[in-house]
Amino acid sequence: MATEIWRSQDIGDVAVKLTPAGGGRLELYLDGDKIFDRKDEDGVYPNLTKVNELKMVVADRIFEIDESVANSV
Repeated sequence: MATEIWRSQDIGDVAVKLTPAGGGRLELYLDGDKIFDRKDEDGVYPNLTKVNELKMVVADRIFEIDESVANSV
């Protein structure tokens, strides 16, 4: 999942954090906001469809951040 997200976008200065933890816990944070938690998904690891959805969330957020930075200059 990490490779798919980082490979699909030039994430620049946006922080993307993928955190494995005890008990198979898996969380994905984007710029401090949690966008995926395996615990919230009844313990199911993301399938390819879910990974693609998460990639779109990352892409949209990067676009929003880039746009706000461009407008503030």
